[in-house]
Amino acid sequence: MSELAFEDVHKSYGDFHALRGISLEVRRGEVFGLLGPNGAGKTTLIRIALDIIRADRGVVTLFGRALDRDDLDRVTYLPEERGLYQRQRVIDVLTYFAQLKGLSRVEAMRRAGLWLEKVGLAGHERDRVDRLSKGMGQKVQIASTLLPEPDLCVLDEPFSGLDPVNVQLVKDLIVERRDRGQATILSTHMMNQVDALCDRVAMVDRGDLVVYGETEEVRRAHSRGEVRVRLAQGELPEVVGARPAERTRDGAWLVPLDDGVAADVYLQRLMAAGAAVNHFERVLVPIEQVFLDVVGRDAA
Repeated sequence: MSELAFEDVHKSYGDFHALRGISLEVRRGEVFGLLGPNGAGKTTLIRIALDIIRADRGVVTLFGRALDRDDLDRVTYLPEERGLYQRQRVIDVLTYFAQLKGLSRVEAMRRAGLWLEKVGLAGHERDRVDRLSKGMGQKVQIASTLLPEPDLCVLDEPFSGLDPVNVQLVKDLIVERRDRGQATILSTHMMNQVDALCDRVAMVDRGDLVVYGETEEVRRAHSRGEVRVRLAQGELPEVVGARPAERTRDGAWLVPLDDGVAADVYLQRLMAAGAAVNHFERVLVPIEQVFLDVVGRDAA
């Protein structure tokens, strides 16, 4: 079931076309990557979904029905431009935002305590926000976004300002949401995290939807015909259909295939040549390479 869907959505500002007929859906329980260079139209799409601005034409549905502000209590948004109240205490900020989403004060306080523990900020309840480090402030923002346990959450650059330990923490929180059947839209320039987390992706460029589909299928469609081979013993035999192979540090071989040569055909030829193959896989390009190929290196 779609938690959020756009059908032929357009938005212009004067002569500038911010969105040109975007159609896509975000499904229940998935992590959906919304990608694109700065100015591509991602933020416009998010603002339309949140009913901050209206599309010029097209259909937007949220939780299976026409966009209704009452349903927005089931949605939270972590914007790239952070917006905490700097002179307030951490606990007061968390409970305030939770109550805006319909939680009672008692429940908001209870969840705030739990989430401060989850993000490693237990003991900082009474600290003022403006006295926190950048990373700690980011974790407060993430906690305030996830605390209401929304059915749909939009995270714009959630890893900004975080060290590797806390990047992993946020990734784990996103995976927990997926396990609970809650949808997450992830917008980030950290493409390695898209590879790791996203079930499906959409790339927007200059208002157009230029890539859309399951992450693995997108990577497969843009891969260049390269395979990784590991042998139980011996050297890699030369067979028709492959260019010179490169040996990797772990002892495997990276083999670029000639145009038009399928991976399974190359494997059959290897086996016929007597190769003792114990591992064989097609090498898929990362999402970052797809981004560079489709959107362009200058945009990245």
